[in-house]
Amino acid sequence: MAEKIGVYFDQSALGIIDAEELSTGVSNKFGDACPVVKVFPVLAVASAREEIKKDIVEHGLDGIAICGSSPRVDWDIYEFENVIVERINLREQCAMSYKNPDGTIPAAGSTAPELLMAMAKDYVTMGIIKLQKTAVPEPPEFESVKTILVLGGGWAGLTAAKQAADYGYNVILVEKDAQLGGKALNMLKTVPLEFPYEEAHETGLEAKIEEVTSNGNVKVILNATVEKLAGTPGQYTAQVAGQEYSVGAVVLAAGWKPMDNELLAPFGYGSMPNVVTSAEYEKLAKEGKLDAKRVAFIVNTESVTGGDIYAAPEEVENTESEEKTEGYVHDDLESVRHLAYSSYVNSMIALKHANYLCDAHEDARAYVLYDSMVVPGIHERYYKAAQDRLGIMMSKADIKGITEEDGSLVVSAGNTLMGEDVEIPVDMVVLPTGIVPATAKDPVMNFEYRQGPAFPDLDLFDGFADSNYICFPYETRRTGVYAAGCVRQPMMMDAVEEDAIGATMKAIQCVESANRGVAVHPRSGDLSYPVFNFVRCTQCKRCTEECPFGALDDDEKGTPLPNFSRCRRCGTCMGACPERVISFDNYNIDQIGSMIREINVPDDMEEGGPRVLILACENDAYPALDMAAIRGKSWSPYVRIIPVRCLGSVNAIWVADAMSKGIDGVMLLGCKYGDDYQCHFVKGSEICNRRKDNIAETLERLGVEPDRVEQYEVAIDEYDKVPGMIDSFMDMVFEKGPNPFKGY
Repeated sequence: MAEKIGVYFDQSALGIIDAEELSTGVSNKFGDACPVVKVFPVLAVASAREEIKKDIVEHGLDGIAICGSSPRVDWDIYEFENVIVERINLREQCAMSYKNPDGTIPAAGSTAPELLMAMAKDYVTMGIIKLQKTAVPEPPEFESVKTILVLGGGWAGLTAAKQAADYGYNVILVEKDAQLGGKALNMLKTVPLEFPYEEAHETGLEAKIEEVTSNGNVKVILNATVEKLAGTPGQYTAQVAGQEYSVGAVVLAAGWKPMDNELLAPFGYGSMPNVVTSAEYEKLAKEGKLDAKRVAFIVNTESVTGGDIYAAPEEVENTESEEKTEGYVHDDLESVRHLAYSSYVNSMIALKHANYLCDAHEDARAYVLYDSMVVPGIHERYYKAAQDRLGIMMSKADIKGITEEDGSLVVSAGNTLMGEDVEIPVDMVVLPTGIVPATAKDPVMNFEYRQGPAFPDLDLFDGFADSNYICFPYETRRTGVYAAGCVRQPMMMDAVEEDAIGATMKAIQCVESANRGVAVHPRSGDLSYPVFNFVRCTQCKRCTEECPFGALDDDEKGTPLPNFSRCRRCGTCMGACPERVISFDNYNIDQIGSMIREINVPDDMEEGGPRVLILACENDAYPALDMAAIRGKSWSPYVRIIPVRCLGSVNAIWVADAMSKGIDGVMLLGCKYGDDYQCHFVKGSEICNRRKDNIAETLERLGVEPDRVEQYEVAIDEYDKVPGMIDSFMDMVFEKGPNPFKGY
């Protein structure tokens, strides 16, 4: 805990806020606890930092409070060895965002309004109290195993194995089949991966396999799967083919399998000759059996099945009758709902196969029919080359149906580029192959975790190893396991290559981070980890059940067993614990509770105004508040903002502290949750929302209106919406009047 704190004000960041008045207030309130209190004209300069360093030595300071800009600004220049630093945001979330109760903005150079000074004083006091409740974490000693386990010997797995080996790590490559190569073994050619990106070419698979098998750092195990993965990142034990191996991290490159082709029945698959999938057509091409000369390559299936084909759920919804039916065989094709994926994979494969056909026959006719033709980046060259090639005809089209007439197939299409419905007689129809990730119905990793052997909640992602695609690709819900290739999302071989390299780098980062006792992501470099007071633990299991990442196991009595390198430091376990026995050295129940209790709440709402506490997620909501202020947005002077690691870390006692203090409302401002989640910790916002129901029941028993506590979802780019959310909440508070506990 910081016992001697230096407090430094940056007048250049405070606008009309009177820094001298604030500094006097700190000295009077904290006395010897803050032996150094100084105001600098500009703090973010070398001379100021040198003076702080001298103060640290002269006064034995173990804590520094920087009162000025947001902690998101100049975060790298306020670091002092063996000293805890707290950034107190008096610029973005105080001076810049302040507006008078009547909505006016104080003029530059004017005297700071009383409400603005009251806000600044609260923030300074809360920041100093936070320092006094903060300790420097000391993670346990930990020696990482410098071996990477790569699961899958296809294009992604081979790339990952070579990448890790090239960086000096030992690699164990596990492939379930009898030979390496995966789906690439069945490919005649790949779409262009090299200049001039206009023609398909050999995959180069044999050379890639040779690079891996000849590398002395790589051990290849064929005809095997991971039977069990136990332990923790940096010190995993993997059981493969009856033997145990020590590994530090895992690259999951388990690939995909074709969708059940019975689901293509609406297109005539299985009932009409020469209706094949793209995977089957690739095999025909490799075997030199492209006998059909007129072929329709269908890129999208949305007009028939209601969505593109990639992975299929076990049951689908009849959108007209609202009945559920197994599979996709249906008389009324338009009524069948499918998964709404759209990707460049179908587009690129259709172009490649159309070129195959023209290579095989001079008089070929390849009809590429699409709803969306997606060719990203450099692949535009391949698309243009196909446009210019004789024999290839491409058109936007809604596929109305496929029929058989006089031994030929007839594709009925509407909404074409010609502006009319057409019927195209062909010898063969090629349908896109549905990509089903290996994780869809198979645990694959077989974790020996309390939460079970599989990745959780994969049904939300149609079986793909879930990741926060926006911020943290390659992540899975199990720290230390990083997904690459089509087990993560549909992609072509060039993207698979990049994906595998990225996942390998994350696996290496994980091994090295665990070795230093720090978090990998999202709080990269964080030394903290949950500390348990087991004497008071009631074995309720909430922490072990709610942890989004399976970081906690438990013993035979149900007592939590922490695995600190699995932990991502979100604090969800801390928020879950009803006995409040879980804490972090630098983030804990007492720390935030003490900050809340330091807010100055007027006894009379009519004279001093209400007070509203905003607990803001540090990942999306807090930056959104900063950006709103920078862009000239402002909000009520009656709110006080405290950043939290994640809304999942919010413990109900904080709300109770706020209400008992007389605070009139609590806003929980965090990331979006649900199917389109943006929570950095995946489930934190959703878990907080569930807990809010329990908070509401408690408030009702106390005679406090439950809607005084409300959760709001905000993305980082929705900064313009945040002031409106605050204004709306404040309107509700004014309408309800003062908290019944105010003044007690």
